[in-house]
Formats: sequence, structure tokens, C-alpha cells
Amino acid sequence: MRVADVVDTVHGWYPPETAESWDAVGLSCGDPDARVHRILLVVDPVAETIAEAKENGVQLMISHHPLLLRGVHSVAASTPKGSLVHRLISDRIALLTAHTNADVANPGVSDALAARFELRDTRPLVAAAVGGHGRVGDLPAPLPLRDFAQLAAKVLPASAVGVRAAGDPDRLIRRVAVCGGAGDSFLADATAAGVDAYVTADLRHHPVSEHLAAGGPALLDVGHWSSERPWLDQLAARLSATFGARVGGSGDAATVKVLVSDRVTDPWTVHARR
Repeated sequence: MRVADVVDTVHGWYPPETAESWDAVGLSCGDPDARVHRILLVVDPVAETIAEAKENGVQLMISHHPLLLRGVHSVAASTPKGSLVHRLISDRIALLTAHTNADVANPGVSDALAARFELRDTRPLVAAAVGGHGRVGDLPAPLPLRDFAQLAAKVLPASAVGVRAAGDPDRLIRRVAVCGGAGDSFLADATAAGVDAYVTADLRHHPVSEHLAAGGPALLDVGHWSSERPWLDQLAARLSATFGARVGGSGDAATVKVLVSDRVTDPWTVHARR
């Protein structure tokens, strides 16, 4: 299997042209003709996950977040981004990114998040040309907000950020909106969708306060990494089905071994409570 074969397949699922204009998706490092035997899926292409790729003999890393999202004028090894590029090249690891094109895809990042809550009859929170941003669906059974927050902590990958809920703890939650990553731009859409709770990440003090004062749905901030990590499992299953590999498999039965990183790459590393 060549890098180009995997890139073409991933682009078929998450077309680069559906990414936001400011985004940087696609193959950012690596030889398209290089052979691939092992793939590592990560949320963030950082020093720790690149080291993980090297330790596992990986030839291709697929990340959700781009390495070079904003313009750079140097990739010298003495710069933070440049040092990572040099490590990827020296270790012969290609890097492919699917970011906002994976956010709007169906299935995509928010579908994987919705699946963790077993949401039923899902639909896009915000319509787009392909799939749409976020998902809205119904819980299998209603829960008060305090219990729904506990459910979120149980079904999502753990990180130091944890789960924060805003709203009446006794409010009954039936219909839920979810959006992987920073979703405060869709607060009004969650209200318009008539949901009881909105699950996302990176919510800010003043928008949350104003949203609740206006009678909006309860809010859960589950942390950026935790909200997007479920997508890696979805992607691993699709790659495995396509290339005849088994997730985490080995031996002749696995043409390509697909690994999923559980390394928490949120910048927040300590959660202290009095």
C-alpha cells in the first residue's frame, strides 16, 4: 500500500474542497509513493504523538488537527513547527490531515461523538453542502442534567479538563446537540434546534452566561481532545474495512496495521479542586 492510496481514500471520505477556506488539510509531509504498513491516528501532530509513531514503526500518521494551520516563514529545526517537520522527514513518517472536511462529513467527527451518547435519529445541527456541522438526536432515555454530565464523563475519553455542565442540574435532557471541537459559534443554532442540552468544547464565560440568561439549552463542555478523540475509532474502522486490516491486528491477516493514539494532547494537564 502506498501513501497515495491512503490519501486518495481518505480524501474520498473527507473531500478537501469541503474544508473551510482558512483550513490546511491534506498531505503536508511525506512521499506519496512511499509504502505503508502501519498507520497511526491522532488528534494532534505534536512531539509526543510523533514519538509514538516512531516507536511503533509507523509510516503514515493521520491527524485531525493540522501541523501547519497558520502561515510560517521557516521550517528550520530550531523552530517549534520546523523541528516536528524535520522529525517526520528524518523518521520517514508521512502526515495527512483531515480537519474541517472531517467535521462536516457524514459520517464525521460529530457523528462519532453522537454515537458515544447513543443518540437516535440524528440530523445536522447546521446544514452544509456535505453532512453539516454538529448533530442533533435523542437519548435512549431522558436524564436529569446532573446524570447526563456523569454519562458524558463515563462514555468520553478522560482528560484533565473533565466535564463541566451549565444549567439547572434537575433539567430533564431528552434531545441533545453535539459538536466536536470548539462549538460556541453554534450556540444560537442549538437554541433554534430546540434541544435540551448542547455538548461541545472550549466554551467561554460570557457567551455561556448570556446564552443561559436568554433561556438556551443546558451546556456541557467536555474538552477539545475528548470531543474529537471518538472520531479516530470511526476512521480506524473505515480504514480497516477498506484495506483489509484489523485494528491493532498483526500477522499475515493484517495488510495494514491501524493504531489509534490514546495519548491526551490537550494542553491542560492538571485539574485541581478545593
